[in-house]
Amino acid sequence: MPTSVVSDMSTHAAPPAEKTPKRFRPYQLSIAIGVGMGTFTLFSGIIPQFTKWHGTSEMSREVFEGIPGPLQAAFYTILPAMLIWGSFKFADRMRNWERGAPDRRRTTPKNAKRRLADYRAGVYMRTLLRDSAAGLMHSMMYFGFLILLGVTTVLEVDHQLPESLKFLHGGVYQGYVMVGDFAGLMFTIGVVWAIIRRYVQRPYRIRIKTKAEHGIILGCMLLIGLSGFGAEMFRIAVSTAEGKNMAFESWSFIGYPLSQLVDGASLHALENWHQAMWVSHVIAFIGFLALLPLTMLRHIFTSPLNMYLKDRDRPKGAMRAMPNLTETSLETFGAAVVEDFTWKQLLDTDSCTMCGRCTSVCPAHATGKPLDPREIVLKTGEIMAATAAHGSVTPPLSIDSEIKIGANSLFERITAEEVWSCTTCRACDEICPVNIEILDKILDMRRYLSLMESNFPAELGNAYRAMENQGNPWGMNQDDRADWAKDLNVDVVDPGAAFNHEYLYWVGCAGSFDDKNKKVTQAMAKLLERADIDVAILGPSEMCTGDSARRSGNEYLFQMLALPNIEMLNGMGVKKIITQCPHCFNTLKNEYPQLGGNYEVIHHSEFLEHLIDTGKLDIRNASLEDRITYHDSCYLGRHNDVYMAPRKIVGSIKGVQIVEMPRNGTQGMCCGAGGARMWMEESIGTKVNDERAQEAISTGASRVATACPFCYIMLDDGVKAAGKEESDVKVADIAIHLLDALENGERNLANQNAPLAGSVGE
Repeated sequence: MPTSVVSDMSTHAAPPAEKTPKRFRPYQLSIAIGVGMGTFTLFSGIIPQFTKWHGTSEMSREVFEGIPGPLQAAFYTILPAMLIWGSFKFADRMRNWERGAPDRRRTTPKNAKRRLADYRAGVYMRTLLRDSAAGLMHSMMYFGFLILLGVTTVLEVDHQLPESLKFLHGGVYQGYVMVGDFAGLMFTIGVVWAIIRRYVQRPYRIRIKTKAEHGIILGCMLLIGLSGFGAEMFRIAVSTAEGKNMAFESWSFIGYPLSQLVDGASLHALENWHQAMWVSHVIAFIGFLALLPLTMLRHIFTSPLNMYLKDRDRPKGAMRAMPNLTETSLETFGAAVVEDFTWKQLLDTDSCTMCGRCTSVCPAHATGKPLDPREIVLKTGEIMAATAAHGSVTPPLSIDSEIKIGANSLFERITAEEVWSCTTCRACDEICPVNIEILDKILDMRRYLSLMESNFPAELGNAYRAMENQGNPWGMNQDDRADWAKDLNVDVVDPGAAFNHEYLYWVGCAGSFDDKNKKVTQAMAKLLERADIDVAILGPSEMCTGDSARRSGNEYLFQMLALPNIEMLNGMGVKKIITQCPHCFNTLKNEYPQLGGNYEVIHHSEFLEHLIDTGKLDIRNASLEDRITYHDSCYLGRHNDVYMAPRKIVGSIKGVQIVEMPRNGTQGMCCGAGGARMWMEESIGTKVNDERAQEAISTGASRVATACPFCYIMLDDGVKAAGKEESDVKVADIAIHLLDALENGERNLANQNAPLAGSVGE
């Protein structure tokens, strides 16, 4: 999509000034393209009737060979009409997207290269190929169809040229038909594979959303492939029956052998079959054009566009910024109606391929909770389609007749239980092959429920009150924040003084108050001391960063916590911050800049990796005789792309055997505590942390390494719930494992250097 169009869509919702000239709207581009293609197609049928240009080469073929004039006229009448009709139907969909709020997705010199790379990833099927089988299947259909479209276009171009310029003859023609047959074979095999996958293999994520329209689409596509080969087969057979030498058509390695099967049939019968196959092929293609704007087939166009628009003006770990709520004139917050979403979020709903990959990786869905990420997208699209003001717009996927939508409220179809089940792990966004932003939609709806309706779980209200009154969700006394450091050499700085240390160690609420995580903080302090790092803490002056408040939609409470923190840090002159909590890390690094807090923030896993790599932390003697598995923190991994640092730390310990859980890295499973779920009870289905703990135990590991306070708590509880004691499976942060290894190595070295028993005095 051109820059001007993207820019236009990003500003459409602004109130128009008086006497502002009408601007070109994106939906008008759809109409212009459709009218242009239809007009071109119409004239490509009319012009040859006057030019009468025909090729003379025997190693070639005539366009519409054996097809009566009335059928040709019908072709050049219906096809342009369908192209123009389809463009108007697409325009209605695009006008629906324009109902959304502004979203800055401009193409600029700075992001143009990334935009093009994201677009190529879409049209080259790179993201679909993450699932090799499904990706190959889609690629065969997609590229096969595109090549067939190109083959047809080349034939039509040759049709328009005078005899002296025609190029489809001789060896060129033979290569042409070979490419066409190969593309047709690839396309047809892909369609058959898709039919088998949907109706025979029936994977869960596909089975639960299979509708009648899928059968119609696949049937139409199969007919295109089979009728194309049939028309070719009988065209060659007719020419052979007329006494022509068609040996040159042997390069048509599908059509030519098939034509041999009907060798000897009457010319009249072969002509009838040829015309029947040609008509079937054209009808199938017209059916395809009719299905294109009305069904999920639209993603052929919308998905690459969505991927082109992937790049945005905030880190992927940051929520959408909001104005200062104490000063804003906004009367409503979050998303309650279709128009509260941005136009890009509405485009998402028409870009969905219904593949269900988001469903397959959602920890809430996998453990029996009400949430299905795909349903959030589809239900939003259903409401948007049902309340369209322009034309009749179909939903993203056909819905049951008993479902009635009477208003543009998102909560007509989406329940609060679905919204609150989300752990914000971002697995759905990460795996989506077309870059649909599902998490943003959930978080925007949470903002509405929390700020406008106070519709949130009761346990979350306790955390809110604790953060508001005590400055931390644990509800502990702020004066106790530095108690963990009483017996350690740790500087506690006065927030009123200039910060004269290189690093501020942001301990976080869990590291300050939770008994398990106090041990992590102490271990980290000892490691920093060993490395001789100039670091200090804020102690009682440190307040919660507000992650749980913001991720649960309470932007007001988030700002109430964040703004004083930022004012304090800026006033002290803090530049570099070390965190041990990925939630604090993400908030300080990606979200505080929205409010004026800009710092160099590093997670303790990255910092420890740096200390080891530079030799500041000597781990030459660190050793453990254990089998270790590492659990990926969602806010460290998927939100901030930190996957290798924790693994490198564990891997630097001598004697350990590292094993990965089946779900790891970008496909790792959440512990269940993100998105403020730490403060909510799980009363439906299996507990997420119990399922993840079972996966860790199944590796046979004697140690489970974490890099997040919430993950530590949840996995430790899950392991204990499975009946495992610490002597069987020790769950701990990487800092604890590393310190254990260092101290173990020092003990082993001391024992080696100790005199043998009985040697003294002999």
